[in-house]
Amino acid sequence: MFLNTALVVLTDLAARLLGNKLFRQHFHLLLSAALVFGPALSFWVSQHSIFARRSHFLYRLFLRSGWGWTCVFVGSFVFLLSYSIRRSLLLSLRHLSRLAVAGGLWLCFCKLLDLLENTTGSCYESLHTGLEVPDGQPLLVLREGESKSECLKAGMVWRGYEVSEDVFLLCLCCLLLAEETAVFGPYLSLGGTSDAPLRILFLFCVLLLGLWIFLLLCLLAYFPQFPTQLLGGALGCLSWRGLYQGWYRMGPSWYCPGRPGQGLLNKKPSSTEAEDALSHNHYN
Repeated sequence: MFLNTALVVLTDLAARLLGNKLFRQHFHLLLSAALVFGPALSFWVSQHSIFARRSHFLYRLFLRSGWGWTCVFVGSFVFLLSYSIRRSLLLSLRHLSRLAVAGGLWLCFCKLLDLLENTTGSCYESLHTGLEVPDGQPLLVLREGESKSECLKAGMVWRGYEVSEDVFLLCLCCLLLAEETAVFGPYLSLGGTSDAPLRILFLFCVLLLGLWIFLLLCLLAYFPQFPTQLLGGALGCLSWRGLYQGWYRMGPSWYCPGRPGQGLLNKKPSSTEAEDALSHNHYN
């Protein structure tokens, strides 16, 4: 009884926050501010911290498979919410297709970024000699015909234009989580039924959003790389804006899955206002 009450209270508070107009309007601005000023945290954090090691289990377990974790929890929440309201498999699949589109866009950008790095970068091999080099930097010899993966696998140095794929993924996942879970607040305010499994999935999504924000701040503070991280974050924000603030607002059709909550929040006359709030009370 106590656990169920605590679950209801926590999920209600989180749903109100994520569905709040101010939060929805300014969340992307908070992420942008973190990207710009986050590297300044490197002056206050300790480089001897456990989070200063790339081998930390949080980076290995979550960061390298961030899109998979996001799809599992967000996909489960979106499917269970939509199916419990409408009992329509096609409608649930239509809402799930937003994740498929975002995943395809992420994969395409990753391929393009890899192509950009291999095209503009070069591989260098350290030349170990007995000569003294200014600033202690080793002499480098250009190795032609090496890709970035082959270069790094051989223990050599790769230099070229780079965009942080980790920051790109984290920003995209944070904005996607905020969009997909924001519909839960209006749904509860309309008197929608929500059993324990749905609330637990929603709580997992909220915790995952907090984890992605934490990992983003860790990357900016412990591994600052300007402007590659800023470019990655900008690409993530542009991807979100193009999908959720552009394409998805065209309405559901054969070529568009529609925005989150569309077709679900119309069990009461006041639900039209709730859907309008989701579509118009967005970001500046």
